[in-house]
Amino acid sequence: MHIAVIGTGYVGLVTGTCFAETGFRVSCVDIDEDKVRTLQSGRSTIYEAGLEPLIQRSVRERRLSFTTDLLKAAMEADVLFLALPTPPGADGRADLSFVLKVADDLGAIWAEASPRRYRVVVNKSTVPVGTADQVRQTLEARGLAAGTDFDVVSNPEFLREGVAVSDFMKPERVVVGTNSQRAADIMRSIYEPFVRQGNPILVMDERSSEMTKYAANAFLAMKVSFINEIANLCELTGATVDEVRVGIGLDSRIGNQFLYPGLGFGGSCFPKDVQALLRTSADHEYGFETLEAVLRVNRRQHEKLPKWIEKHFGGSLEGVPLAVWGLAFKAKTDDIRESPALAVVRGLLERGAVVTAFDPEAMENTRRLLGNRIAYAADMYEALDGAAALVICTEWHEFRRPEWDEVTRRLPDRVVFDGRNLYRPARMAELGFAYYSVGRPHIEPRND
Repeated sequence: MHIAVIGTGYVGLVTGTCFAETGFRVSCVDIDEDKVRTLQSGRSTIYEAGLEPLIQRSVRERRLSFTTDLLKAAMEADVLFLALPTPPGADGRADLSFVLKVADDLGAIWAEASPRRYRVVVNKSTVPVGTADQVRQTLEARGLAAGTDFDVVSNPEFLREGVAVSDFMKPERVVVGTNSQRAADIMRSIYEPFVRQGNPILVMDERSSEMTKYAANAFLAMKVSFINEIANLCELTGATVDEVRVGIGLDSRIGNQFLYPGLGFGGSCFPKDVQALLRTSADHEYGFETLEAVLRVNRRQHEKLPKWIEKHFGGSLEGVPLAVWGLAFKAKTDDIRESPALAVVRGLLERGAVVTAFDPEAMENTRRLLGNRIAYAADMYEALDGAAALVICTEWHEFRRPEWDEVTRRLPDRVVFDGRNLYRPARMAELGFAYYSVGRPHIEPRND
């Protein structure tokens, strides 16, 4: 079976590479010639743990190829995965122009083919309910016969950045949306190598599949905002969120995942998908009040650290030098899309602070976005030189166990604002630091 993946962004590149690793012949298509050349050489265009070695092996063994030639891939492939961007518009609605343009291109190519043969078109992008119908209608408008020449399937991804390869190779579940038995059988045959331990392949109708993706991300975003609300209340009442989080997370009805307080959620999925689901609700004249609150709480959480820091420095940050550890929206990725860390950085810059930052992977992406509005350190310790305080925004592992003697030498004022709760307050008190973390008692500045 020949698989084509249209789009080599985060989802497309992981999808195509993992299919190739399992033995499928895969063509990945992108319009960006520079990106294609980079991938053809075996170098990944994104930072994702474990991905580049898989690309190199499959390219070397000729299971995986990269091309700008949509026509060739469209004619050779049996199954085509659309992994295209669906960015939010000004009103929060997902922009389907990329998806529908490729669907139209495919329809035009196949309409001229003789003889025609059956293919499966798979929406891998995160798309609103009803998108499979729109793709089907676009293909039919070119004269193709649904169910004979093609079927359209919804197959949402549930990948976590930083562990995406593992998530794809060992999925908790695979969701397939189709009313075609023929297409369902093909999708089962594709995914069977990934679920040999018994995790399910769920086949449902297209609209339910599309809704499942949005519902999953919205629910997880809700858990993040909920624990941040609890953390904020803990600060006011003297409770400790670490204890509360464990206490509720051991309840099997709640679970302990996504119950880590901090700066709020970010990345390419949660903010966009929550907004898109709200837009769908509005289109159907339904007020989804829970999700409105989720976004409101998340925006407020982005302001938490800048306000704390401003208060600590007497109400003004004008000219105050600050070190920031972390720019990516989470550890193990270079993704800065909707990053809470950048929201904090912007909040500090707006207040007049002078920021020097370090991130193991995301500095080049940040430089393209912010330019020289901030300084970039060569390592985490260099960022501390001359700083009045350290601000932690991303939970990279190397930040969890710093050399405290080196930190103290370079940061003599010993002030840390920790947006990711990496350290124990008692330990920071022993070390003589003023330490501010989320949902826990603050360790006040020393008076000596």
